Amino acid sequence: MPSKLSVTMITGRTIEQGVGKERGKASREYFESVAVCYMDPDDLKKLGIKEKTNVLVSTDYGSVVLKAVKSLRTPHPGIVFIPYGPWANVVADPDTHGIGMPSFKGTQAEIQPARDRPVLSLEALLEGQFREK
Repeated sequence: MPSKLSVTMITGRTIEQGVGKERGKASREYFESVAVCYMDPDDLKKLGIKEKTNVLVSTDYGSVVLKAVKSLRTPHPGIVFIPYGPWANVVADPDTHGIGMPSFKGTQAEIQPARDRPVLSLEALLEGQFREK
């Protein structure tokens, strides 16, 4: 079983993300709707993990721990989906290509189990990303 899986990451809006955002970005509903990584069930098996296991998502732009969720829209092996939000922003390409919007589709990523690492709260995530060094 591989300890890492190479995937293509896409991000976008979901109904759950929109509802959570309306409740407030500090709400539990928002956290549970965006701090997740939707994966093909076969990819979960390839990593030897079950749904709701924490995974580390790494790209050339950053790394973030998310909750692995079994995608209901399958099959799509090798493709993961992360809803728009601060957690997706950590691993998305920040280059706006002169249009003011970063690339949220087609980013190469690696996924690995992170059972012993927590999914950071919004406050902790922002503190880690933006504190002065």
